[in-house]
Amino acid sequence: MSDKVAKTFEIKLKVGLDEENLPIEIHWEAENNPNAKGEQACKGMLLSVFDKETKDTLKIDLWTKDLQVMEMDRFVFQTLRALADTYQRATNNTKLANDIQRFATHFGEATKIIPKV
Repeated sequence: MSDKVAKTFEIKLKVGLDEENLPIEIHWEAENNPNAKGEQACKGMLLSVFDKETKDTLKIDLWTKDLQVMEMDRFVFQTLRALADTYQRATNNTKLANDIQRFATHFGEATKIIPKV
């Protein structure tokens, strides 16, 4: 496997702010998005990047003023579940991935996103 870039694509984010610099619109677009063509609206986003040089995580968390608490609960729940899957695929550490999934389940039950078992 080569370290030479064979292809690139862009992911674009556009954030509309009100007079107080609070997000009221968020749109994103990805060239390789199989689900849609063009810009898509969303109510929230979490972007984390791991800096190659400093080894620090840099992040941007944005949500629109009309994102309801229940929607944020669902967003965080789904993000935690996805994070556990990503961690499992990247590290093959099943034990810690399962721990993250258990916390995601606890979070989902506590916020009533999923029913308590």
